[in-house]
Amino acid sequence: MLFNRRYSLWSLTTILSIFSGRVVGQNVSQILSIFESIVDCATCLVALIPLQALAHLGNDPFSDTFITVCDVAQLEDPDVCSGLMSRLGPIIAHDLRSIDVSGQTANRLCDALFGFCASKTPNPFTVPLPSPSATAVTPPSMPTVRKTPFQVVHISDVHIDREYTVGSEADCTKNICCRDFADEAGEPVTDPALPFGNSKCDSPVSLADSMLEAVNSFDAQFVIFTGDVVEGNVYTRSSEVTSDLIDFNAEMLSKITAPIFPAIGVDSTPVNSFPRNTTDTTLDVQWVFDTQSAGWEHWIGNAASQQVDHISGSYAATVPGMNLVILSVNTQYWYRQNLWVYDSDIFQPDPNGIFSFMVEQLQAAENAGQKVWVIGHIPLGKADIIEDQSNYYDQILQRYKDIIVGQFFGHSHKDQFEIAYSDYSNQTAANAVGVGLICPALTPTSGNPAFKVYDVDPDTLGIMNIRVIFANMSDPSFQTDPTWTLYYDARETYGPLVGLPATSELTPAFWHNLTEVFAANDTAFQLFNTFLSRGGDVVPCDDTDNCKNTTICDQRAFRSQNNCDIDEGVFGMIRKRDVRGLQREASDCEGIGIREIFDEIRNSRT
Repeated sequence: MLFNRRYSLWSLTTILSIFSGRVVGQNVSQILSIFESIVDCATCLVALIPLQALAHLGNDPFSDTFITVCDVAQLEDPDVCSGLMSRLGPIIAHDLRSIDVSGQTANRLCDALFGFCASKTPNPFTVPLPSPSATAVTPPSMPTVRKTPFQVVHISDVHIDREYTVGSEADCTKNICCRDFADEAGEPVTDPALPFGNSKCDSPVSLADSMLEAVNSFDAQFVIFTGDVVEGNVYTRSSEVTSDLIDFNAEMLSKITAPIFPAIGVDSTPVNSFPRNTTDTTLDVQWVFDTQSAGWEHWIGNAASQQVDHISGSYAATVPGMNLVILSVNTQYWYRQNLWVYDSDIFQPDPNGIFSFMVEQLQAAENAGQKVWVIGHIPLGKADIIEDQSNYYDQILQRYKDIIVGQFFGHSHKDQFEIAYSDYSNQTAANAVGVGLICPALTPTSGNPAFKVYDVDPDTLGIMNIRVIFANMSDPSFQTDPTWTLYYDARETYGPLVGLPATSELTPAFWHNLTEVFAANDTAFQLFNTFLSRGGDVVPCDDTDNCKNTTICDQRAFRSQNNCDIDEGVFGMIRKRDVRGLQREASDCEGIGIREIFDEIRNSRT
């Protein structure tokens, strides 16, 4: 498995000379040539052969090689090169040592690292699902008279930088700024970090505290938090991740009186890294689950906190006083940028048993006549969700669509939605069976800081309205005392466009009808496009580059195999992305990553 006949493109002597640990001068040029040779899926698979040879020399030679290449090519600051490669390098090396470089896993690793060999076709697998129980309790039917709705607040992607330093450089050369860096000491500051944040930097503690106080002012019945606590400093994360998680749990507890139901985000060391329970490694992330199990127990109870510890971060908890279960799922095992999922050629449809746990909890809820809200970090229709697991999640949704009355996510940092259909080949309002509601972020890097407030029917537990609350960074008072105000009201803004009846919920059919309006009414679509960033980072989107069609396609895709984000013939991640900015969404969520660095290496001499 170490070599394939295609390794003849490079002689073994050349491979060993490149990967001897003395990557300088001519050898840097040689490894750059290997990367530059990657122009499609076939050449990517060929390039994995010498990389696999390097991996068999050990983790240190593998990481040191790319640290040196990154440094010599001056792709990033030295601390970024060293930090990122020394943390992610051993995982990539482990993957390469564990797989056949001509197999399906190798194809998917090429996609994760270089943006080639992407697939839209999931591996066939049928999720084991029980038939509807004849003894199941029937949930309440649609009421003839609506009661006064209650409120739920949704926050996401806070990305708090606890080293944010007022007066430091916001326009720096690293992937995270607004900090005091030793290698920038004494340099003049051109764009100083201000007290409550900067659009080029993650959230200061002051901004997070301001948001939490605003959240508490809504007197919500409960709050959902769909993950991502730590800032985008991916190259120095270590024990600080644990302390950041503990600190934010304590801040939520001290400032919000309502119960909080959180979900696991990408917070690990290194970022995104969640080994499956089939992986032989000492670099496990049980410490993440231990930390959150203890930190969340106050809100979710002992039984659910034990599930967090033993079900890889997932849990189910009943909302006090309601016939509603919050099913929180760890989506990281379905994430393309979790590099641990490429360390085996054995097909694993349900890594760590998350789907089995979901089915178990949903069946229990159905039997008890309860409704369910599913919360998680990454929306299932995003291009960075593996098409296998997205498809299998959809199978579960189709079975339990009558009791799953809400699905809530974050990750993209944008105000978005994704619709699920009973028949994706016939996308109509009648076939719309679910919708994923995606929360904008606190971090200013993606626009004005924001969160959502849902009006919820107390009988059906469905969504009656959505209000987006934001703090306008261009307001003169923002840097002294941010004001959190209504940005828009979904019912007032979108309802008249689709003829929404006064007593109707914002059903999946409503959201489909809205996409029909967007397709026909460009003024309405441009309003949505502005809402994505809460008016703070608006990217033009029209028919000239197919952006509008792609966006509407993605709105109608709660399965990643149905989105319009992948173009197989495009060169690298920078060029292989959807026109709404797949790469930018990923970078916003977790800072610069290995695929960006590898893409820089490939393009460094073009």
